[in-house]
Amino acid sequence: MLSETGDPWLLTPGPLTTSLSVKQAMLHDWGSRDRAFIEMTARVREKLAGLVEAGDTHVCVPIQGSGTFVVEATIATLLPRDGKLLVLVNGAYGQRMVAICRYLGRACLALETTEDTPNDIAALDRALAGDKAITHVAAIHCETTSGILNPVSEAAACVKRHGRSLIIDAMSALGALPLDGGRVPFDAVVASSNKCLEGVPGIGFAIIRKSVIEGCKGNSHSLSLDLYEQWRGLEGNGQWRFTPPTHVLAALDQAIQEHEAEGGVAGRGARYAANCRALIAGMREMGFRPLLSDNLQAPIIVTFHMPGDPAFDFEKFYRLVGEKGFLLYPGKLTVAPSFRIGCIGRVGVPEIERALQAIRDTVRELGVTAFGPTRS
Repeated sequence: MLSETGDPWLLTPGPLTTSLSVKQAMLHDWGSRDRAFIEMTARVREKLAGLVEAGDTHVCVPIQGSGTFVVEATIATLLPRDGKLLVLVNGAYGQRMVAICRYLGRACLALETTEDTPNDIAALDRALAGDKAITHVAAIHCETTSGILNPVSEAAACVKRHGRSLIIDAMSALGALPLDGGRVPFDAVVASSNKCLEGVPGIGFAIIRKSVIEGCKGNSHSLSLDLYEQWRGLEGNGQWRFTPPTHVLAALDQAIQEHEAEGGVAGRGARYAANCRALIAGMREMGFRPLLSDNLQAPIIVTFHMPGDPAFDFEKFYRLVGEKGFLLYPGKLTVAPSFRIGCIGRVGVPEIERALQAIRDTVRELGVTAFGPTRS
């Protein structure tokens, strides 16, 4: 069963299914130097900073591109050339931060656990005590590789105790999982338009402590990815330095209004949590096994073990479920062969239930009878 616009439902970590009204917001053209667009930019920046209760202490700096663009821009802008970043890694996106540092020629240390294990705060404490060269720490709120919820509050307290700077990648969390800048101290949090906010791809943004970004001049390796200069331009005349994704911003403006109407972070998070519960219950009933225990599972995306039954072929499974109107997502794990199903986007429990029926029908067509995990 297709969505209201005739498209498949995207049960992925983003891009994801958006509302018709968000799509319709992109039907207009905007002059990037026009007052109406400048006001829209200011409104979106203010609303985004408010999502993490940081409007008084932090500023939102948007930038063109995907989430990875803004992650690289934030690391390059906040981390001095002689700084050192410690990255808490338990998946592909932490590993990507390490790769970014290598490209930038910045000193970097990875503190790694497996994809199904939360960040080790005791190890973080030891690392910060033992290496005074570490100036910054990067943590991922919800690691999309597995869907695991990481202990960012504990990480933030540890980083603060050691007097270092914290960058939080909230790409798959902001807008659905609470993050209060007054209680969880951070110097920057990064996210994008096309995940829990239910906008479309094309804008990343960093919410950065004002006192920190004021001292970041000259850190960046890049003209276009320099968030200090982007912030200066936005504060000066309200304009993006280079051609902005006008239609994407208009969609995000509409998406934020819909987020507020749903009850903000609490309302959006409750819908996703209901989706997640329905998904896991239905998949377990069929015999599929989630990778994570319930206490580690964020209500964003769920990783399932590949069945060991020889009849299960993921490419066929993906294609057949897709033909029934639901697009899933491959796994990225090294600990186990897996695939992922997202709980986010403009979907609710009725759509999840229909997706579960599509999966039941598909495994029956494939002749899958044994759902125990395949051996890696």
